[in-house]
Amino acid sequence: MSTFLYRLGRFSYRRKWTVIIGWLVVLCALGAAAATLMKPFTSTTSIPGTEAQRASDVLGKEFPSGSDGITGQIVFRAPSGGTVTAGPAADAIRTATDRIAKTPGVESVTAPSAAAGNVSRDGRTGIGEVTFTSVKADGISAASIEEIESAAEQARSGGLTVALGGRAFDPVESGGGGGAGEAAGMLITLIVLILVFRSLRAAVVPLAMAVVGVGLGVLSLLALTSVVEMDSTALMLAVMLGLAVGVDYALFIVSRHQTQVRDGMDPEESAGLAVGTAGSAVLFAGATVVIALAALTVVRIPFLAVMGLGAALTVVIAVLLALTLLPAVLGLVGTRIATSRVPALRRSARRSLDKQRSGAVGAGVRWARLMDRRRWTVLLLGLVGLGVLAVPAADLRLGLSLASTNPEAVRAQKMTDDAFGPGYSGTLVILVKGDGAEATGTAAKEIARAAAGLPDVAAVAPARLSATGNAAMVGVVPKSGPQDERTEQLLRDIRAARDGIEKSTDTEINVTGNTAVSIDVAAKLTEALPVYCLVVMGLAVLLLTLVFRSIAVPLKAALGFLLSLGGSLGVLVAVLQWGWFSSVLGTQAAPTVISFLPILLIGILFGLAMDYEVFLVSRMREEYARGKSPTSAMVDGFGHGSKVVTAAAVIMVSVFGSFVFADMQITKGMGLALAVGVLLDAFVVRMCLVPAAMSVMQHAAWWLPRFLHRVLPHVDVEGEQLTHRQAPGAEAGQEDRDLLASR
Repeated sequence: MSTFLYRLGRFSYRRKWTVIIGWLVVLCALGAAAATLMKPFTSTTSIPGTEAQRASDVLGKEFPSGSDGITGQIVFRAPSGGTVTAGPAADAIRTATDRIAKTPGVESVTAPSAAAGNVSRDGRTGIGEVTFTSVKADGISAASIEEIESAAEQARSGGLTVALGGRAFDPVESGGGGGAGEAAGMLITLIVLILVFRSLRAAVVPLAMAVVGVGLGVLSLLALTSVVEMDSTALMLAVMLGLAVGVDYALFIVSRHQTQVRDGMDPEESAGLAVGTAGSAVLFAGATVVIALAALTVVRIPFLAVMGLGAALTVVIAVLLALTLLPAVLGLVGTRIATSRVPALRRSARRSLDKQRSGAVGAGVRWARLMDRRRWTVLLLGLVGLGVLAVPAADLRLGLSLASTNPEAVRAQKMTDDAFGPGYSGTLVILVKGDGAEATGTAAKEIARAAAGLPDVAAVAPARLSATGNAAMVGVVPKSGPQDERTEQLLRDIRAARDGIEKSTDTEINVTGNTAVSIDVAAKLTEALPVYCLVVMGLAVLLLTLVFRSIAVPLKAALGFLLSLGGSLGVLVAVLQWGWFSSVLGTQAAPTVISFLPILLIGILFGLAMDYEVFLVSRMREEYARGKSPTSAMVDGFGHGSKVVTAAAVIMVSVFGSFVFADMQITKGMGLALAVGVLLDAFVVRMCLVPAAMSVMQHAAWWLPRFLHRVLPHVDVEGEQLTHRQAPGAEAGQEDRDLLASR
């Protein structure tokens, strides 16, 4: 493999304009495809395979609403002693709703009405609903929102308390990204690259590769919307991951190339050697990320599969660019990759090169020696520290609802909860399906009576028959909120109470509604997590066994990932559920974490963790294969790889961390989880626990049973065949080391 990549790197360097023009053609083709084939992102999330989703689909057919537009709520509260259905308060509400109904983009408005059940028992609070022609919040014009807010302000001047809430008015689901945060992340990335390369010219190259890769990935996904339903979150994830891996993969190759050119190697030969060695590690690291993301399909939830495959496509593009377009760009730069026009950077590079040639011990080597001397202390502190961080993860609860950070929406929800009870926003809908109105109606009345007698039920609405008479729905309002554990228990109780009624009336009874869908999805994802982890970790361990020809190293890598995963989940719970640092991060505490976030975190973090394992340990393997002792191989390999891995991790944390300041709560959660996960995995697990564990294991780290040694193909990820070109006679030493490792 390394030989093929070496030839590919030299070809791309030599035929640079052919490669660059080829990628430009691909970019233009994808741009044309995206412009002609792109369809709007879906605004709804379908979760097939759950009772609540199946019932929701039937409910939409039997009780059509007549509109697919997005809705928002206007909560009105009359002054003390007044009601929203009579007197001056009712007149002010009527004036406001009439004005809103004339607003462009508004399809319909319903005013508070006791008959509709949207007026509180004391009559002081009522909820109006605005239905828009747009199916997505970002399709509502700013002028329409301003007009509605002006109408609300007019009602306030009449003595009413008014607040706007719901999906249409709340940026928790409809807001965009955080441009300032992302710009800060890119700036930090550029600064880190400048410090690594000591050259502005070299620093720009990985950044340019990442931008091109994200552009290609985004255009590909936009074109694919013509055949696949896709949520905007899938695009955001692809951008987030594409930027991170695009910079990192280019960083590893450019760093090796620059070092070799500064040592006097011919630039074309250096580009080929860098792609053949560091590029091999990039290829296998990218493969682990793709495996982890593509394995999301085993969960059998369409939107998760689309997110995983879309992000995997972006990673594949990043790898292809690193192996082809990057050496072509290096061909344009030539020997200038080793120099800088900035005097301060030029002097810094010269001092660094002088230290290296004088044999001065680098920071990476000193750190590795410290980990070797204090290996047991490091292992103990690392395990205890990550264990403490993981403690909050025991309180992890999953759901689909997101906590709002919009003060207006928070106020609207509080007014609703105070007037109607916390369960009003989490109504459970019982759907009865039967053959004829008589059987259906009888079953609906019986299940309504049974539900009314259950604990934690605030109210049960009268049964409503469909036009066909073959379906009926009953609304059940819990006393507790949508994300409360008591509401989950109520859902289980209703489903348990239906069995006898179904048999006696020959009907089918299911429970749906947003709350039921959220609970069912969380349960389905919880069931899928062990299978997903087994598939991902199993395939990755097999791949790493091929790469390192070792049993202990892949197992150690997987265990290290579990430690960093536990710590990141603990931080996630502390911030998103418990509300720690909410004022700094702009988050809002919620009873649950968005249900698909942990499984996404597992997939992405595992792939990235294996990236760092490959980049760091492959150099240790390379040193060990050259005949060094296990400790010397660990120290020297760590010294060679730690600088660039540290820079890559800082870049990853910067890119992911910048999304914490986005407007969308989903994006905030993903950015936070990935930033913390990479931080813990790179700097605690890979930089501390890995060298300490390698020091403890010694030769056992590279042990491989004899039968596996004979059966497994030799994957040249370290570029040993290429280094033999420059160090004849190393082949015999490698055979001796392989024989020793198999014993």
